[in-house]
Amino acid sequence: MKRYYALLLLITLSISSFAQKSLFNGKNLNGWHVDVPAMDKKPDTINPFIVRNGMLVSLGTPGGHLITDKIYKNYQLTVQYRFAGKPGNCGVLVHSSTPRVLYGMFPKSLEVQMQHQDAGDFWCIEEDITVPNMLARRGPKENWGINGDKLRRIKNLTDDSEKPVGEWNTMIIQCLNNEVKVWVNGTLVNYGTNCTASSGQIALQAEGSEVEFKQLDLKPIKALSKS
Repeated sequence: MKRYYALLLLITLSISSFAQKSLFNGKNLNGWHVDVPAMDKKPDTINPFIVRNGMLVSLGTPGGHLITDKIYKNYQLTVQYRFAGKPGNCGVLVHSSTPRVLYGMFPKSLEVQMQHQDAGDFWCIEEDITVPNMLARRGPKENWGINGDKLRRIKNLTDDSEKPVGEWNTMIIQCLNNEVKVWVNGTLVNYGTNCTASSGQIALQAEGSEVEFKQLDLKPIKALSKS
C-alpha cells in the first residue's frame, strides 16, 4: 500500500510540473543552476546571470549557461528579451542534457539562436534536426554534423522579424515530441522534425552580449500551432 501511494505521489508531481508556469519569478534564480567553466578554478568569478529590476539578465561574460533544474517535454516557451546595449549573441537551448560536450562549454542540446539578425536559426549541439530545404539552409550535405567544425547551423526562414535594438522581442518555441517550431514577433522563423531529442532541460546562454529577459513562460501543449 505504501508503494502504491508513493507511485501515486510521483505521478501527481510529474503532472503538476507541466502546469502552466513562469520559469522566472522576478526575484531570484530559484529553479535554475549556473554552469560557467571559469568558475571551476575561480569560484569567486562573477556570475554572468543576475536579477536586476525584476528582469533576468545575462551579462554575456564569462561564458556559460543558466540551466533549469527540471526536465521538460511537450511545451510552449514564450520568451521576451532585448539586447540591453549593443546588439550581439545569445540563445535558448532546448532538450539540453549532458553539460560541456562541445568546446568544453556547450551542453548537448538544440540551440534556438537569438543572435541579432539571426533569431530563430537552429544550431545542432550533439543533437540533430531536419528542416525543409536543408541543402540551401545548411550547406553541402557531406559537411553536415553535430559537433566540432561541421555545418551545425540551420538558417532560419527570415532575418527581418526582429525589432530594433532596445525594443522587446517575443520568441515562441514549441517543442512536441521530435518537432520544434519557432516564431519571432509573430512570424514563423523555423520548423524542424526528426529531432534526435524530445525532452530535456532549458538553458539560456551567456555568450558575449548583455541580454535582458522579462518573460520566460512555459505551458504544456498537445499539438503544434498551425501558423
